[in-house]
Amino acid sequence: MRPLTYLVAVSQDGFIAGPDGQTDEFEQGPAIIEHIAEHFPETLPTAARQHLGIDDKPRRFDTVIMGGSTYQLALDQGAKSPYGHLDRQVVFSRHLTSGFARDVELHSDNPIDVVRELKAGDGLGVWLCGGGVIAGAVLDEIDELVLKRQPLVLGSGRPLFAGRYHPRRFELHDRQQVDAVTVERYRRTAG
Repeated sequence: MRPLTYLVAVSQDGFIAGPDGQTDEFEQGPAIIEHIAEHFPETLPTAARQHLGIDDKPRRFDTVIMGGSTYQLALDQGAKSPYGHLDRQVVFSRHLTSGFARDVELHSDNPIDVVRELKAGDGLGVWLCGGGVIAGAVLDEIDELVLKRQPLVLGSGRPLFAGRYHPRRFELHDRQQVDAVTVERYRRTAG
């Protein structure tokens, strides 16, 4: 069974972006980029990997999933295939109908069914890169959380998890300080 990891930057008050998708205030300095390049190189966009000279094969993730709003941020920056170095890029949206690359799979289905199918398939891990709505929908399938906890409070915005009240326990198994960002890794606990 392939693991599903939700790896995302998050504010101290639990938001992954501002109300309109703003992420400009999040720390993106050299130290955090170096940390990500060392530990999670697949999660860097293809253009950033090229700029940094990273051309190794994926070793942890070969599939990325995201919500339509997260993908729209990439489209707005001219990146139709933001993670083209991965085998699969899966976007969940009921609103996007055009503008995406051929190597991006667009799904309007129930994300839980697609995620279960991905996890049951062959390959490396599956990375959920963003979309609190998608994260809330597939919460029971998330095996690991990797939170790049930012040293700021947004006050409002897009939550880490959106959806119904649905408590789930995760156990902290690693914490590293990378300049001002705290990288926390959690594993889902049984039960």
